[in-house]
Amino acid sequence: MPTATYDDTTVPVDDQGFFTDPGRWTEPMAEQIAREDGIATLTDRHWIVIRFMRAQYEVKGTGPTVRILGKTSGVGVKELYRLFPKGPAKTAARIAGIPKPRGCL
Repeated sequence: MPTATYDDTTVPVDDQGFFTDPGRWTEPMAEQIAREDGIATLTDRHWIVIRFMRAQYEVKGTGPTVRILGKTSGVGVKELYRLFPKGPAKTAARIAGIPKPRGCL
């Protein structure tokens, strides 16, 4: 199984770089993952989405779709695409240290 190293900690990831054990994730890791995905700085608005993704994963076992994210996270769909231009649900899930949401390509 592949691994990645963030914040001096090696963690198991899948072939696309998504954590396979979300319990190993820490907030300092998020900044490093975001930079890998082309996001230089995580703002308060990014963190709203990241924390929401983790909370949804804990409750449902998967991250929300973009549509659900836009309706229930407090961050609208247009802003989600500005914050996570490479794909909000997929990118936010990776930064949040959860597996890729169902339905993401």
